[in-house]
Amino acid sequence: MSDHPDQHDRPQPRFPDGPAPAPAGPHNERRIRSFVPRRSRVTLAQGEALKRLWPKWGFDIDGASVLDLDDLFDGLPVVLEIGFGMGEATADMAAADPATGILAVDVHTPGQGNLLRLIEQRGLTNVRIGNGDAVILLREMLPPGALAGMRIYFPDPWPKKRHNKRRLIQPEFLALAASRMAPGAVLHCATDWEPYAEWMLQTLEASPYFENTHPGGYAPRPDFRPRTRFEGQGLGKGHIVNDLLFRRIPDK
Repeated sequence: MSDHPDQHDRPQPRFPDGPAPAPAGPHNERRIRSFVPRRSRVTLAQGEALKRLWPKWGFDIDGASVLDLDDLFDGLPVVLEIGFGMGEATADMAAADPATGILAVDVHTPGQGNLLRLIEQRGLTNVRIGNGDAVILLREMLPPGALAGMRIYFPDPWPKKRHNKRRLIQPEFLALAASRMAPGAVLHCATDWEPYAEWMLQTLEASPYFENTHPGGYAPRPDFRPRTRFEGQGLGKGHIVNDLLFRRIPDK
């Protein structure tokens, strides 16, 4: 019997029961993506966590079905976190607020493994990890008004002007995000790249779907956002961290 024609063209998973290397496949679209998958080294501890814990706490963003968040999080209000790095801040926020579910999305395999390890170590029950493209998750796997909030901390700033179109915070993305957020839900962004902070502020201020909780400017860092390792590195280089908190306006 011959092989399926594209069997050898697909990326093969390093962890057969873990996150897929390309969960949504080509998805029949030509869209500029705001991220580049990073294939850095997975440690032994991270790999063991992926093997044992991914089936319990993780899922692939394949665009195949709509998630039932009430079932997934036992009825908790759910905040979507896009890009969690190595997961330390996510685990801290989950431990500090067990009454809120965190749907944490990233494509970085070592970070996924590390967050799984932290979930187990700290006995967390309010975190689920999505592997793949957050845009596909929002567009095809979440129902309207499902989210109680959204967090986007230190996204890639794409600093070169010709790459600005790859930045996540764009009018089209904000319209999609708003459609999945409940009225009053807060979109919280943070960046240590000042030109991107200005871009975010201008783009969010111009959006018809959001209002600034600190009109005309940036917000103080809220106590619930832990200082991340990445943030510490930026501060060490003299970078200024800006937080933006915008509330979803109810539809008229």
